[in-house]
Amino acid sequence: MALAPDPLDLFDVRSLLTDDERLIQDSVARFVDERVLPSIRGHFERHTFPRELIPEVAALGLFGCSLDGYGCAGLNAIAYGVICQELERGDSGLRSFVSVQSSLCMYPIHAYGSEAQRQHYLPRMAQGELIGCFGLTESHGGSDPGNMKTQAKRRGSDWVLNGSKMWITNSPIADLAVIWAMTDEGIRGFLVERGTPGFVTQEIENKFSLRASITGAVFLDDVVVPAEQLLPGTTVGLKAPLSCLNQARYGITWGVIGAARACLDEVLRYSAERSLFNRPLAANQAVQIRLAEMARKITTAQLLSLQLGRLKDAGRMTPTQVSLAKWNNCRMAIDIARDARDLLGGAGISAEYVPIRHALNLESVITYEGTETIHQLTVGRALTGINAF
Repeated sequence: MALAPDPLDLFDVRSLLTDDERLIQDSVARFVDERVLPSIRGHFERHTFPRELIPEVAALGLFGCSLDGYGCAGLNAIAYGVICQELERGDSGLRSFVSVQSSLCMYPIHAYGSEAQRQHYLPRMAQGELIGCFGLTESHGGSDPGNMKTQAKRRGSDWVLNGSKMWITNSPIADLAVIWAMTDEGIRGFLVERGTPGFVTQEIENKFSLRASITGAVFLDDVVVPAEQLLPGTTVGLKAPLSCLNQARYGITWGVIGAARACLDEVLRYSAERSLFNRPLAANQAVQIRLAEMARKITTAQLLSLQLGRLKDAGRMTPTQVSLAKWNNCRMAIDIARDARDLLGGAGISAEYVPIRHALNLESVITYEGTETIHQLTVGRALTGINAF
């Protein structure tokens, strides 16, 4: 039996997915509907992360799902994209958690780690038994990672790390940190396990965005790391950490579509039920125009991410393409969340309705993994050949 048309999918983008991709999307959508949405508002209000969902996320095979081997599902880029879209329809914090575990921690181990490192860490990370974090950003400014202050110095066959990282998702609960540090030769990546002397994490309190996500600082005080904990496949410089960011940015382009769709879905229901001046709010021309604008922006973002995923699967995705999609889709989502919040009137400031939560979360999503300005300048450099950073 054919499914009823999705009013939020005006270009029938879903028909462009394979049967397997649709099945994966439906499976994650059910998980979000049944397990995430009933509890996520409470976690957001209490500023807590839903740790009880970690085993269920692992059981669905979502951790490292785009990687091959080591207990990972080996899904294509489109499948990973629709997973991110459904998770962020629930909450940006949950999608961020899966993104950090998969794209920023498991990916560099898979891409740049030794076989021993892959065998040791990846199966346990895929099962959710080992949680990771990605230590690149520092307090003096995340947009200039080349100006890194964290240092790694050789001491015999070991490395000694000193410095700090800030705004690190998952760090307060992470068992393993992928730490990027400046060596005498340049920036390299290291695997640092919790319990290593001198490695300390501290949760950042009083966030008004990503409240259902755990964010923290990492402090490294004479942390001794054996040579076998260096990621051997990393070349000196920023190429390796930036490649990890591009994996995460790709997922973000899909994820924010889920947040935007959740906001539009909420305001469509509300405007149909809300009576103003003796007729439904949805009967007003101004309201319909705003709803149509939301649908236009979502449709454009869907097609952009779909093409980006096809390019990624073909091995042709470029950093400029990722920047354009991250910039466009995050701007799309935050504008829709804010406008949906406004259309709800006074009710829009209540967490009983999803737009205010998504709007607050998207203030972080539009900033992390490269601010809007950074991505604009990346596209500008590609157009002009001139680096304006």
